[in-house]
Amino acid sequence: MWGSHLVLSMFVALAGAALPARACETALLLAVDVSNSVDVAEYRLQADGMAEAFLDPEVREAILQGEVMLAVMQWSGEADQEMSIPWTTLRTEAEITAFAERARGLRRAFIQSNTAPGDAIAFALGQMGAAAHCTRRIIDISGDGPENAGRPTAAARREAERLGVMINAIAIESIGVSTTQYYLRNVVTRAGFVVTARRHGDYARAIREKIKRELARVTG
Repeated sequence: MWGSHLVLSMFVALAGAALPARACETALLLAVDVSNSVDVAEYRLQADGMAEAFLDPEVREAILQGEVMLAVMQWSGEADQEMSIPWTTLRTEAEITAFAERARGLRRAFIQSNTAPGDAIAFALGQMGAAAHCTRRIIDISGDGPENAGRPTAAARREAERLGVMINAIAIESIGVSTTQYYLRNVVTRAGFVVTARRHGDYARAIREKIKRELARVTG
């Protein structure tokens, strides 16, 4: 009797050991600007737009076809960064829906603070250790203006390139500021890209477009 149990236990253990670990293809960290230039209504547009992006059928299909880890952080001034949703692997429709609703319900982490994208990138790079097993690691940073505090953004970008981390961006344009040009010159890495949002009301469209473009490289 005990011999039979022992053989069965050994068989189960060996079968489990033979199963390969599921690889991670893409780690995607969404870094959302909540600096002083973002008012209450604009923050709500960002949170809702992020949630709606994950409810988009094409985005959902891309997530399910690839092995994708997602996380959300909020950023503002030099010392103002927060991981709002930790790294999460989404493998089912229900898990994607739950992630979307969690994003929609995020409380705002900071108010009345400066804009320090260089420090945001540095913080984001510090979170990439948990995604070291992923083939591609991407920081998606969104913002509506250039830095006015903190470490130089271009230096943080160079560190990302040294570590093999891609930075893409959503540049939210406002009157009198060319956010797109600033992000192209200082924020995104050489292989990265910028999607322009025409003010915060266009954020939902921009984030859908950006995520589809990123995950299309996984699904082909």
